[in-house]
Amino acid sequence: MLVTNHVLSGAALGAAVRSPWLAFPLGFASHLVLDAVPHWGRFENPDRFMRVAVADGLTGLAAMGAAAVAAGPGQRAGVVAGMAGAALPDLNKPALVFFGRSPFPARFDDFHGRIQDEAPTRFRTHEVPAAAAFVGAFAALCLLGARSRRR
Repeated sequence: MLVTNHVLSGAALGAAVRSPWLAFPLGFASHLVLDAVPHWGRFENPDRFMRVAVADGLTGLAAMGAAAVAAGPGQRAGVVAGMAGAALPDLNKPALVFFGRSPFPARFDDFHGRIQDEAPTRFRTHEVPAAAAFVGAFAALCLLGARSRRR
């Protein structure tokens, strides 16, 4: 699953639960659940993977900033914590590129790799609809939060 989709799902979870103490572990757990469902992946060569990973990483960072700004004051801490927890398991990829090693124990990285259900043909059929659903859920939860603040 693209890290952007993990970030968006973490934002929706954080907006729903509001508590950063609950949003962070829920975001982390959601990452593993989403990696176990069918999603896009399995690149034919490392250069293509890096092009996708860089673009996705930058898009994920932009989504984090936009979601933090869009969240209401009562939701912001939960949203940021949810996004951080949801993105955390994929830190192994840039850490391997920049530092030559993962920040996680090998057993976790092995587990994380084994649960992936990737196929190269699922971008339009899986990743795009997932992003739309996560953005819609986040927007609806932010609107509900804003409505409840006005009462």
